[in-house]
Amino acid sequence: RTGKRIGGETEEDVFKAVDLVWVPPELREDRGEIQAARQNKLPTLITLDDIRGDLQMHSLWSDGMHSIEAMARMCQSLGYEYCAITDHSRSTRVAGGLDVKGFTAQWEEIDALRQRLDGIMLLKGVELDILADGSLDLPDEALEGFDIVLISVHSRLNMTKAQMTKRILKAMAHPAVDILAHPTCRQLNKREPIEVDLEEVFHAAKEYDIAVELDGHPQRLDLNDVHVHRARELGLKIAIDTDAHSADQLRFMQYGVDQGRRGWLEKAQVVNTLPWPEFRQWLGRRD
Repeated sequence: RTGKRIGGETEEDVFKAVDLVWVPPELREDRGEIQAARQNKLPTLITLDDIRGDLQMHSLWSDGMHSIEAMARMCQSLGYEYCAITDHSRSTRVAGGLDVKGFTAQWEEIDALRQRLDGIMLLKGVELDILADGSLDLPDEALEGFDIVLISVHSRLNMTKAQMTKRILKAMAHPAVDILAHPTCRQLNKREPIEVDLEEVFHAAKEYDIAVELDGHPQRLDLNDVHVHRARELGLKIAIDTDAHSADQLRFMQYGVDQGRRGWLEKAQVVNTLPWPEFRQWLGRRD
């Protein structure tokens, strides 16, 4: 009535008018952000600049569209310190998954590339199938040759919740495992999530010191924001990856970061924000 502005010129003004600090848009979901703002306990959300590497991508060796070198050099152009080539294992036949002989040949190519790549560490990785009984798709002696091991479900997606949970928990107990990839297996507008007790899976990840993946591919965005928030509450390590199948798709990292922000993620909770020396130590945590 007096014509005096009490707030509205900027968003910060609006929040200040009700004695609150500014709340980032990604947090405005009525999940406790108002209370956190009142107590000055809002998270410092992760940003794209915090990411030091991408830990899931595919090359011509399985179902990717570009060579290992093309993927690595794109990661280098994005300013990463490390990246992991994680082609599929043998049971994912539709994706041209590799057997032990195939990975051994791939490692030779990676070893040669490492001699030509400056400023980025190229990791020997695998997206390893979790078989129906919870065993892993390659023998233990082969797993010893990888720098990083991701595990994931690609088949028998219609198992009951109890069966699927038991299957994943058994796989996670293997000491070679570093990351549980796209934990709910959803594909947006194509496939519903699997039935799995994520609470049990999350507690197992905490026990075994395994990271859970936030797959930033726009067809997945798996974990979703609610699951990310819960993983954060439990103190889990999260890996934000692109699941890229071409060099251009490595830019999907932004989608993963955006999803992480909606789940209240901070830099310290994301394993691939670590500089290479610290990330190398993390990889050796279970030796």
